[in-house]
Amino acid sequence: MGTAQLHDRRTAGKRLLSLFSAAAVTFAASVAFVTGAAPAAADPIEQCTSTVGAIVAVDFGPFGGGVVRGCDTTPTTGFELLRDGGFTTQGTQHDGPGFICRIGNGAFNSGKQYPTPAKEACVLTPQVTAYWSYWIASPGQASWSYSPLGAMARKPQAGDVEAWVYGGTDVGGTTGRPAFTPDDVRAKGGTPDPSETPTDGPSVPVGKIDVPAAARWVTQQLHEGSHVVDEGSETPNYFLTTEAAYALAAAGGKSPTLDKVVARLAAGTGEYAYAAGPKEAPDATAAARLALVAAITEGDPRDFGGHDLLGDLKKNVCRSGPAPGCTAKGDFAGVSYGDGQALAVLALLRGGVVPPADTVTRLTQLVCEDGSVTSILIGPGENCDGDPMTTGLVALVLDEAGGHDATVAKSVAYLKKAQLRSGAFAAFNGSTVGSVPATAWAAQALRALGQVRAADTAIWWLSREQLAEGGFGSDEGAEEGGLYATAPAVLAGSNTDLVTLTTKVPEPTKPPTTPPTTPPTTTPPPPGDGPDLKKGVAYLTSPANLRQGRFYLADGSTTRADFGLTIDGAFALAATGHDNDALRTVVDFLDRGGKDGEARTVHDWTNVGSAQAVGGSMGKAALLAQAVERDPRDFGGKDLIAGLADAVCTAKSPLPERSCADKGAYTYAMSVFGQSLGVIAQVRAGETKAAEAPIGYLAGLQHPSSGAWPSLIPPTGDADVDSTAMAAMALDVVPGDAHAAAVDKALAWIASKQLKDGGFPGASGTSVNSAALAVQGLSLDAEKYGKQIGKARKFLASQQNADGGFNVAKEGQRGSNVRASTQAVGGATGISFGVLTRSLDGTTPNPLPSSSTAPVTVTPGDSAGGGGIVNANGPGGGGSLASTGSQALGLAGAAAALVLAGWGAVVAARHRRTAVGGDL
Repeated sequence: MGTAQLHDRRTAGKRLLSLFSAAAVTFAASVAFVTGAAPAAADPIEQCTSTVGAIVAVDFGPFGGGVVRGCDTTPTTGFELLRDGGFTTQGTQHDGPGFICRIGNGAFNSGKQYPTPAKEACVLTPQVTAYWSYWIASPGQASWSYSPLGAMARKPQAGDVEAWVYGGTDVGGTTGRPAFTPDDVRAKGGTPDPSETPTDGPSVPVGKIDVPAAARWVTQQLHEGSHVVDEGSETPNYFLTTEAAYALAAAGGKSPTLDKVVARLAAGTGEYAYAAGPKEAPDATAAARLALVAAITEGDPRDFGGHDLLGDLKKNVCRSGPAPGCTAKGDFAGVSYGDGQALAVLALLRGGVVPPADTVTRLTQLVCEDGSVTSILIGPGENCDGDPMTTGLVALVLDEAGGHDATVAKSVAYLKKAQLRSGAFAAFNGSTVGSVPATAWAAQALRALGQVRAADTAIWWLSREQLAEGGFGSDEGAEEGGLYATAPAVLAGSNTDLVTLTTKVPEPTKPPTTPPTTPPTTTPPPPGDGPDLKKGVAYLTSPANLRQGRFYLADGSTTRADFGLTIDGAFALAATGHDNDALRTVVDFLDRGGKDGEARTVHDWTNVGSAQAVGGSMGKAALLAQAVERDPRDFGGKDLIAGLADAVCTAKSPLPERSCADKGAYTYAMSVFGQSLGVIAQVRAGETKAAEAPIGYLAGLQHPSSGAWPSLIPPTGDADVDSTAMAAMALDVVPGDAHAAAVDKALAWIASKQLKDGGFPGASGTSVNSAALAVQGLSLDAEKYGKQIGKARKFLASQQNADGGFNVAKEGQRGSNVRASTQAVGGATGISFGVLTRSLDGTTPNPLPSSSTAPVTVTPGDSAGGGGIVNANGPGGGGSLASTGSQALGLAGAAAALVLAGWGAVVAARHRRTAVGGDL
């Protein structure tokens, strides 16, 4: 592509930018990140957060400088972000100021602009091998995307980061990327806490569509509250009215508004589906859409508006083709598009009617070689060119029909490949512009077919496209909503699809589906030998600690839940059985999508299904589900077991990317604790085969001489009681005897570390955490280590206070600490996490307290609970380090993963801790 074309695209700002071919610019590993000395219009860097403003970074490396970043709290365009972020720019005489030819900043070489005139005159468009390339990353994105718009045309969103790099790029935008990551230049520096979900507005986190707002928008589109009409018309648009019905059903289930819409569709069935006459073949697409409305709303598609929609569909199938109204054998008569064929098949399936085999075969004939599905009902031998939207729908229907696993898998592979870096899907192959309907349909299919991470990424993109009034436009950046786009987005945002959507309230069922666990075989410790566990449970469940009986607060917060600590408390309650109603209350809160005062759920902490999914956190949540006989494949609405399988690293991440410590590690599981939790959860779910690589990696971390495990992943050479006990519990639950010797060696090492007073050394001194975990580990062979267990329990009793809680350590500050107490109470029982089980049968959740001083807990459907979520300062979001009771202060590069990994990992930052708190 020539420079003239480059100019046309860059300055117009409405089409894709030209990409120059050039080698990537490389930089020294120790790049200095500098906050620019901004002009008066610039804002302080700390004012740009995940919810306010945007940050721009410019790499002056090719000119001997570093990376300089600036902040603009109210950016209107990428160009204004650059200028108001403290940078000066110069365009070319030929192209004007919109083509950035030179950039300068006072933080580097007194503001001199680069490239200098000696290198580039900036008269004509610069040479194709050397120019300022423009890169973007939205909140949560860990990699850069080449901007499809010029700086004058792009409108940065809250939490965005942008980068300018001098050099060249290849045609695909895969070379010439910034040498630093978006995380490196975000306001807090380093990797942001994955437990924090940036917000896209005042109340709804990015990654979550505001379904109620979308439903309100849909309702506003209804004429007389019952149907949709086109502008300037008084005749119902039945197609869009069915879309409205689907959206309302997904958003709120049964409602008077939905009833009115369904009644209007029933009254108009003859007009919509039987325009040729009641005795003629119906419009199959219209009949299918109405039949689906009936099935979804618990109506009868065999008697909808006086018509047997299913019977008429089944008896009007083409027996041959091509022929009038029939492209090929198996077509529903009169159907011209793939979606109509798919909807008709689905309508029959949902109505309990076996579709004619030829109709399903016909769908398979629409699948192209690449796995995409063509929207046109093509004939045999015709050119096949599919699209994501039709592919999503047809994949769902073929999966429901059964017997086409290979075809469905092929389509899923296509969808994963077709997903744009932004998370969106284009309307057609080759396009790079996101389409809301295509993305919504693809997201529905991907979620239903087990690709949760890809689906959540698509939802994340959709959430950013939601308009202020609640609706969605069809294309990326659209400013006017439409029902055709909004309805499938509502279904996707509600985690449902046309295959499963229903207004019927499900009957209560017993949730566990995973194989039952073996009950503990260790000998229970004798009463009176250790701490008073009933008093310990009373401390943990007191209203002052367990807020509203549902969660523990994060350090320093009055509204924010520490989900990792909350699960630790649930483990303690499950181990003792002293307050099963309280345990039930906590579990229901987590499992039913309960929200804390900042509108966060447990999965804002696990990040399951997202690119920042944390293996340790997913393992910890899944393990709780298993311990109380809930389903970890549907806990809090998420499949944690599938999430763990997706999170197994296939290779070590190249620097500076830090998600995978090595092959076999879980993503962002930067500690032995996180790795062990994931292994236990997978094995308890019967997924030992899927866990082979994580098991092997965990086993390989054991010190061959001592038998101990380190605290950190990658290992740092230390040896840690807490981590060794946890790893031993993980390997002990693996079927077979392959790891028996490793476990025996680990227990011997733990026993050798016991101090004279019965305690064990930890980062905070003679640690309560370490003693409790040592008891659990040594109880794997209670007969051999009974003496050591008894001494450790007596030590724990010595650290219990009058209120029932426990000190963090023998040394240092006195006073009960919730985190240390959760570890002490659960650990003192000696029950391994590998076998911890507590039935909730016969329990009753505690009522919500009425205290006005308690933080508001938002549950699905409530309107209370505060606004969006902002990034925490440093690694505090997930809480403190449970194994030591110490605050995680260091390791900027790994902090975000460490705070989320679950049970209390001991990180290298232990040498820098000064305070109590923290979570892995």
